[in-house]
This record gives sequence, structure tokens and C-alpha cells, in this order.
Amino acid sequence: MSEGQLQNPAAKPSRDGILKRALAIIEYIAENGGSDAKAVSAGTEIPLPTTYRLLGELCAEELLVHLKNEQTYALGYRLHKFGVRLHADLGLSKEIRRELSELHQRLGMATYLAIHRGMDFVIAHVCDSPAAPRLAPMSFGFRENPHASAFGKLGLAALDESSRKQVLTESGMPALTDRTITDLDDLLSELKAIERDRIAWEHEEFQEGVSCVAVPFFSTSGVLLGSIAASAPTSAYEGMRTRIEHVLRSTASRVGRMYRLGPHFYRHVYQ
Repeated sequence: MSEGQLQNPAAKPSRDGILKRALAIIEYIAENGGSDAKAVSAGTEIPLPTTYRLLGELCAEELLVHLKNEQTYALGYRLHKFGVRLHADLGLSKEIRRELSELHQRLGMATYLAIHRGMDFVIAHVCDSPAAPRLAPMSFGFRENPHASAFGKLGLAALDESSRKQVLTESGMPALTDRTITDLDDLLSELKAIERDRIAWEHEEFQEGVSCVAVPFFSTSGVLLGSIAASAPTSAYEGMRTRIEHVLRSTASRVGRMYRLGPHFYRHVYQ
């Protein structure tokens, strides 16, 4: 809240505050499906009059639609256009999504495609099921603690040692579980092995009871483009590590080839 709002509670929220509220409404409806204004207001803790106003503005911009017969609001078609554009930017072809689905079926684990951009990464696609749910949460603390996730370790391993130390010093190495590696030298030693072996394991370091493994794929010039990963309860890996590693490497090899050769090539090949 701005200084002006502290002095005058009736003052209009700042543009920054309006944007955050609008995004909160879109996220609520995305997560909960069609919702009426009262449910959106309660779920986002935004006053009902403000909720009505923002819902109207979002509908006017086609970011939401008002289903009058049902008296609910749903996601608008303009968001679909954004999603299509994002999928194109991330290279999410139907062939790549099929690779993730088949990997999920073969391993019986949640499977992931992450796109890496420097030390940052975005989970571009997930295949899971009630029997093999995804990591949760995948928002708070997930990207901010690279030392504790297989995705983050791959990003760190792609840096030189000086840059690794700098990133870890800036981000810190908090213990998220009692298995999280918090000693800098221990993690640096593991990162060297990941750089050499091109596979990153995370054993209950981000979330208790769950382990994750990720295999990278690279551009023709050797830049880290993305990774293929799987997560499951730690017990699911017993006696299966070699098979899981082999299947992951095979999938990462195919997906990496698709990215390197470009969408026109693999769309032709898989038609």
C-alpha cells in the first residue's frame, strides 16, 4: 500500500496494485474453474465491489468471459492466444508432449520438461496422474533454491566454478529438509560430477519423501537448452535407478534432437 493510501484508506489502489489484483483473479479462476464474483472475492480476498469492476475490465479485454446463463466467469480466449504463443516459444510441439506422456507411462512417475535460460528455468510441461502426482509445491521456493532441486543443479553445473560459487552465495543454501546439501564444498563436488555425467539426482532434498532425477539436453554449441526429469516417492527408485536413468537419457536425446533440428523437421518426421 502506498503512502497516500495509508493516509487515505479510500484512495484508489496504485496501478501496480490493480495489476496484482487482476492477476490474482485470473489465477483463481484458472485454478478453480468457472466461478461467480462472490467466490472470486472470497478466494482472492479482494473486496467485492473491486472484484466486480476488475471482472468487467478483464472481460472487456477478453482475458475472461462472463457465462451469463451460469452466472460465472471463465478464462477468456485471449489467454489461449497467449498460451499458443508461449508454447511456440518454448517449442512445445505435440511430438514433445507425446514423449513426456510416454515417459510418464513407462516409468509410472510424474515427468517434466524444463526449459533453461541461464540459471533460470521454467517447467514447460508436466505429465502426471493421481497415482503419480507432480512435485508440490512447484512455486514457492522451487526456483529460488537451485541447490535443492535436480533442475537447479543442472543449471549450476552448466556454469563455471566461479559463477557457481557466486550464485550459491547470493541465493544461500537453506535446509529445506534434513537431507538438503548445505555445505558449499559438498555441493561443488556434486556439481562437478553432474557436469561430467550429465545427470542430476535429488534425494528428498527439496521435499521429504520424494526424489527427482533430471537429464539435460544441449544446443549444437553446447549451451544448456532444457532437461527431462522424473519425480516419485523415494521408494519407487529402489532397484530401478539404472532403468530410470536409461529411459530418461533416451527421451532427453530425442527431445534434444527435436529442439536442435527445429519444428519444421520433426513435424515432418512424425506426421
